[in-house]
Amino acid sequence: MEAFKLFNKWETKVEFRDPGLKEYINLNPTMNLASGGKHTRTQFWKVKCNLVERLMNRMMITGHIKEGRIHRKSSGHDTGKKTTQYKLMKDALAIIEEKTKQNPLQVLVHAVENAAPREETTSFRQGGIIARKPVDVAPARRLDVALRFISHGASQRAFRTGKGLATGLSEELMAAAKYDTKTYSIAKKDETERVASGSR
Repeated sequence: MEAFKLFNKWETKVEFRDPGLKEYINLNPTMNLASGGKHTRTQFWKVKCNLVERLMNRMMITGHIKEGRIHRKSSGHDTGKKTTQYKLMKDALAIIEEKTKQNPLQVLVHAVENAAPREETTSFRQGGIIARKPVDVAPARRLDVALRFISHGASQRAFRTGKGLATGLSEELMAAAKYDTKTYSIAKKDETERVASGSR
């Protein structure tokens, strides 16, 4: 019997470098990539949601990006269009396979692991001032933040550059998988950890 494949193309058996995220990354190929939020009323429901679907959902509403003193809304015309994001994700993974000659899901997992911050800061009131202190990041939040950084980076690569969003997403994932510190997602992760380290 032939094993199930994601998009009927790619094997989901991948190698994990980060044991902390292994239990939170789901690549079950039998799951529908348009689950319609059926797990939302269950605690820790996101663990049951496929990683590819979660990235598709992030790409639908990439949110605001702060650049200096400017807040720019990076969501585009694809907001809320799941079928458009399905095709986008399939095209991006195909581009990764063509350029790297390896399983694109492996590249995706390595990119998420590299972009996930291990430490960040939280603010609390101390007397009359608001102080900051470093805290360890929970694995579920690490994955959420990594997907946000990757979606922002892909949006920036495609914004007013003439590239398609699929190309921007594939480039962001390949760069993050190689831990290229010049790419948006890795730079933001390093900045988050550097600020936390300076708050000690």
